[in-house]
Amino acid sequence: MVINAGSATVKFAVYDVAGGGDGGRATHRGIAELNADGARFSVVNERGAMVVDQPIDIESSRSIDIQALLDYSLQWLKRCFAASLTAFGHRVVHGGDAFGEPILLNDQVLAQLESYVPLAPLHQPYNLAAIRAIQRLWPNIPQVACFDTAFHLTQPRLARMFGLPIEYFDDGVQRYGFHGLSYEFIASVLPNYLGDLANGRVIVAHLGSGASLCAMRERRSVATTMGFTALDGLLMGTRCGAIDPGVILHFLIEKKLSAEQITDLLYRRSGLLGVSGFSADMRELLESDSPRAAEAIALFVYGAARQIGGLIAALGGLDALIFTGGIGSHSAAIRQRICESSAWSGIHLDSAANVAHGPRISATDSAVSVWALLTDEEQIIAGHTLKLASNGVVSPTHP
Repeated sequence: MVINAGSATVKFAVYDVAGGGDGGRATHRGIAELNADGARFSVVNERGAMVVDQPIDIESSRSIDIQALLDYSLQWLKRCFAASLTAFGHRVVHGGDAFGEPILLNDQVLAQLESYVPLAPLHQPYNLAAIRAIQRLWPNIPQVACFDTAFHLTQPRLARMFGLPIEYFDDGVQRYGFHGLSYEFIASVLPNYLGDLANGRVIVAHLGSGASLCAMRERRSVATTMGFTALDGLLMGTRCGAIDPGVILHFLIEKKLSAEQITDLLYRRSGLLGVSGFSADMRELLESDSPRAAEAIALFVYGAARQIGGLIAALGGLDALIFTGGIGSHSAAIRQRICESSAWSGIHLDSAANVAHGPRISATDSAVSVWALLTDEEQIIAGHTLKLASNGVVSPTHP
C-alpha cells in the first residue's frame, strides 16, 4: 500500500506484489480530497473503472478535515484489504541530508523526520500523521519512508550552497530540492524514450500545483530550482517561488507582519492564486478571460523559461527537455508557450504532436528532443517498499 498524504488530499495506491514489475502491479488507486463542495472519496481499479465515488461528511475545521480524510481512507483500506496487507510505503517530502535512501520506519527515524517539519510545513506534518495513524491500526506491518529530497543529494556541493557564512551550511542550511520521487521515476524510464541520449544533458520540468525543474546528467540530479524549502524557484499554485529575501525583511520590519502571517502569505496566498486573485488551478486560469489570469499564466511561463535557461547554463547545453506533472503532462498550451520562449536553445515544437500530448512533441528538425511524459511516484515508492520490507518480514498479516 502506497500512501501520499498532503495538506488537502490523501492519495493511495494498492499494489499486488506478485503482479510483476519492481513494485508489483497497481490494482487500485484512490484519493480523498477537499474541494469547494466539501470532500470526496474516489477509487478506480486497474482498468480505470470507478469502484467508489462519494462525498465525505466531515467537520468544517481544516485540521479536522485533513485528519478525517486520512481516517476515512484508512478505514476503507482496512475493510477491503486488511487480510492481505504486507507493507506500507510513504512519500515523505523532507529527509534532510541524513536520508539519502528509503528507510524502514521506527520511532528513532520518526523523531528525526519530525525535526524537518519547519522545512516543509505544508507537507511533512501530514506525511507523518499518516505514518502514525497506520502504526495505530497495523502496528505489526512494516512501513517505509521514501524521500523527495533524496534524489538531489547527488548534486555537487556548489549547487547546494548559499552565500552565507559556511557554518550555516554545516548546520543544514543548504539547497535540498524536492519532487525527487517524480524525477527518479522519469530518470528510470528515460532510456525507453531517449535511448543513449538519456544519459546526456536533460532538464525535467515537473509542473503542477507544486512546480520545479531538475537538470540531470547521467540521469542524476546536478541542479534544481527548489532550495532549502519548497518555496523556491518557479511560481506555483499558491507559493511565490523565488523572491528577494529583502522582501521578507520588508514584511517583518515595515509591514509588521508576524512570522506566521508571512508563512501563510508565501505558502498559501501567493503564486497563481495571488497574482490572478481567484484561482490556483491552471485549467481555470486558461479558460478565464480575466486580465489577471492572463498575467498569472504569463508570469508562470516567463519564470519557467528563464530558469530553464539557467539550468542549460549549469549543464553546458541541452539534449532533451521533459515535461511532467499535472500541468506538464496535460497542458499543451503551457508547454507550447514555454517552448516558444525557449526557442533560442534549439527547441522546435511539433504543434500537432503537442496537442496530442506526445509522448514526443518536438519536430524532427529540433536540436533539442522534447517530450511529455506521465510520472508515477507511487510506482517508485512501491518498488522501494517491496525491496526493503521483503527482508524476511513481508507476508500477509492481519491487523
